Amino acid sequence: MFWLRHSPGDGTAAVARAGSEPVRGPRRINTVLAGVREFLAHGTTLGTVPAFVLSQLYEIADERDLPPQARGEGHGLRYVAKARHRASEPDEPVGRASDEEVLALLRACHSARDRFIVLLLARAGLRRSEAVGLRREDIHFVLDAGVLGCRISGSHLHVVRRDNDNGAWAKSKRTRAVPVDFLLVQAYDQYVTERATCQEARDSDFVLVNLFRPPLGAPMPPRALNDLFDRLSRRARLDEGVHPHALRHAFASNAADAGAVLDEIADLLGHASPSSSQVYLHPDPQRLRSAVERVGALAPRRNR
Repeated sequence: MFWLRHSPGDGTAAVARAGSEPVRGPRRINTVLAGVREFLAHGTTLGTVPAFVLSQLYEIADERDLPPQARGEGHGLRYVAKARHRASEPDEPVGRASDEEVLALLRACHSARDRFIVLLLARAGLRRSEAVGLRREDIHFVLDAGVLGCRISGSHLHVVRRDNDNGAWAKSKRTRAVPVDFLLVQAYDQYVTERATCQEARDSDFVLVNLFRPPLGAPMPPRALNDLFDRLSRRARLDEGVHPHALRHAFASNAADAGAVLDEIADLLGHASPSSSQVYLHPDPQRLRSAVERVGALAPRRNR
């Protein structure tokens, strides 16, 4: 771990020295260690690596010391392998973009396409790669989706995993439908009008395409959204800048503030388990205050 932290790894003969400036952070170190562990564990399965190596990599424990409620189902004793070597990573949660920041980004947009992108992430909670992977057939912005052969009513869009030329990739294998509001529908209508002025874009099935720089009509790659939000943040004079993923956090938090429960938010975000959605929830301070005020004044309670 010391070598990973301080050795440059550029092929030179430089030696890691105590007190020298680190060249790798904790997250990168843990990623390398995880790869090494998996490689050696696979080697023990094949018989090319001695079995005792696993005891040097993992600390083996069982669940006998856990309370009954925390143990797994079944009568057999279960064992857990915990990595012995792991760098301590600082807790740096991703914050939610505030409503003020989203409005500032919208005001900084110079095109209908860019406004649609901001609202797509903020009002539908899509991941960056899901947004640029949308096809026109996925957009069902009509009052009666039945005319499109879709069983879902109301305006919505579909997130579908596909192999895309622009590198876009939906994280979940499961196709999901995301309801949308009139703001997103209106923004899309304006974008479609703008897009129609670009001859090269007319034959593309991708929703988000290059309109202002070559190659015109080509689908936008995921990294293009990072560049866009960097530009918008600078125009809006947002000191910290807003990352595209912060708008996904904002969507989940706003849904929770409006009364959505965890399983609803998980389904909207495309999470397999509601527990995965908890890190996306950043309650509004006023909602926290309201939760405390709902408790009411202390009153004597009868013993039962």
